[in-house]
Amino acid sequence: MTTVATESRSLLRERPFLFFLGTRTFSRFASQIAAVAVGWQVYELTSSAFVLGMIGLVQFLPTAVLVFIAGHAVDRFDRKRVVQLCQLAEGVTAVFLAWGTYAGWITVPEIFLAMLVVGTAGAFESPAVAALLPAVVPDGTLQRATATSSGFGQLATITGPALGGFAYAVAPGLPYVLMAGCWLIGMLSMGAVVLVHRPAETPSPDSDDIYAGFRFIWANPAILGTISLDLFAVLLGGATALLPIYARDILHTGPWGLGILRAAPAVGALLMTIVLARHTISRKVGMRMFQAVIVFGVATVLFAVSTWLWLSLLALAVMGAADTISVVIRFSLVQLATPDAMRGRVGSVNFLFINASNQLGQFESGVTAALLGAMPAAVLGGVGTVAVALIWMKLFPTLRDMQRLE
Repeated sequence: MTTVATESRSLLRERPFLFFLGTRTFSRFASQIAAVAVGWQVYELTSSAFVLGMIGLVQFLPTAVLVFIAGHAVDRFDRKRVVQLCQLAEGVTAVFLAWGTYAGWITVPEIFLAMLVVGTAGAFESPAVAALLPAVVPDGTLQRATATSSGFGQLATITGPALGGFAYAVAPGLPYVLMAGCWLIGMLSMGAVVLVHRPAETPSPDSDDIYAGFRFIWANPAILGTISLDLFAVLLGGATALLPIYARDILHTGPWGLGILRAAPAVGALLMTIVLARHTISRKVGMRMFQAVIVFGVATVLFAVSTWLWLSLLALAVMGAADTISVVIRFSLVQLATPDAMRGRVGSVNFLFINASNQLGQFESGVTAALLGAMPAAVLGGVGTVAVALIWMKLFPTLRDMQRLE
């Protein structure tokens, strides 16, 4: 155990990994502030669950349209520069939102246009960042690096929503100013990253094939199973999209309460990443992932029926902890099984699935809540998540029986 702890700490002495953590953490910080500020502002302007759900659809569309182009660009061009250009575009968009909000002329269509730009930048940024991680850590440390990186991201996810909620209460335009600053810092941090492993320059036969990533995933049942499990489970279990409704109408809190609710899953996730950074999952990794998804679904149901703030926070924390186990296993599996020359294209398809689960899940939750009410929609999503996990255990026995990440 001492050796494991020492190895975890030694990762934080690697300068390339530290700068990588900086760019990923500040980018996550900005996106979490945006989730609170944009969600609350849109709901305040419209009081519509349907329009609230549309935020997720607007951010998802660029990923769906650009999935193959983005992956090919990440594999063809300098991944560091791709990330920096994306963060520059996101920062300029945040300045636009701050300006419009302070001046009082911002409207819902203009907010949606800004989210479309952020979604487009994210379609390129996320697979580029994911493809860079194996290149900035020593051999044999990817699972711990993934957990550590996730932990720092969760720190941003804890503080980002809370600060976003409090900043919005002070001045509606202030969260967007903070977002612009975070993306600027992230862009500068990425510029300081030096790659530990540089891929061979020899081009692969499929280097110009923009669909190679999709075919690679389709030909690997374990990867296909884990990515599609995340897609359908989180698509159905997207109760966090309804947090503005729960905060205002069910739990009767203000923007500060929404910030705390959005931070709760990250608290659970952070605690779990501390465990995973010290104790990697070394056996029955497939079954552990399925168990985590089932726990996520049960906790979603508990959150859905809760009318007490403390119980809602506990359920959200359990959801975050369970999701972290799934994320670490999925990311490590995909990165270890994918050649570096294809990581951009595979990562882009993976990001499409992640965005589909998170942002289409937000859209699905908003539509279902508009039809059935927030509480029934969240209950239905949690039950559906458990059902998907049980079905996927039968459909993907290779993934279910996987013992180790190699």
